[in-house]
Amino acid sequence: MDYGKSGNAKPSKHAPRHNEHNAKGTDKNPFGDRATKAELLERMKAAAEARKKAADGQ
Repeated sequence: MDYGKSGNAKPSKHAPRHNEHNAKGTDKNPFGDRATKAELLERMKAAAEARKKAADGQ
């Protein structure tokens, strides 16, 4: 009897279980689409200001 052929099929090795919703190269996250440092700083300052206003409102 060939015991290697019994049981469930083994999953492929080194393959992801699923695709990420924000994987590189998709419409939501294209290759080479990186924000500049100035844009990142602007976003961080806006978020800090929003948190500051929210804390003052409490």
